[in-house]
Amino acid sequence: MKLSRILAGILLTVLLFVYPLSAQAASSSSVTMLSKEEVKSNDFSGKDLVGAEFTNLELDNTNFQDANLRGAVFNGVILDGANLHNVDFRQGIAYLVKFKNADLSNSLLTDAMMLRSVFDNVNVTGADFTDAVLDAIEVKKLCQNASGVNSITGVDTRESLGCK
Repeated sequence: MKLSRILAGILLTVLLFVYPLSAQAASSSSVTMLSKEEVKSNDFSGKDLVGAEFTNLELDNTNFQDANLRGAVFNGVILDGANLHNVDFRQGIAYLVKFKNADLSNSLLTDAMMLRSVFDNVNVTGADFTDAVLDAIEVKKLCQNASGVNSITGVDTRESLGCK
């Protein structure tokens, strides 16, 4: 038994050296890079920001209404009082984001990863969180005031959050 494990290990090692696995690299060519002037403007309403990256920024009172943020990344961002009404944030990432007094009403947040983000006094009326990943304590907070149906998907907000 012990000899067969040693032989299997040697065989596997030889195979990996003879037939190495190909490396897969990610490309950032489709990522929207924003200038400092664009970030300072605080008005992204209606803009196409697919794959845009926002990192370590204070975007208080920023207007993202009707923006296409599909696949966008918010990392360590403060969105105090931000207008995210009717945004498309499907498959986006919001990590360590502070949503305070923000408007996420009628937004598409399906398949979004929103871990370690905080939602304080956020309007989620009609937002669709289907298959979004949020911390359980934040879901509980959002469920306290969640209501409405998303006008695009027809999904009930409370149902998409898994509220009881």
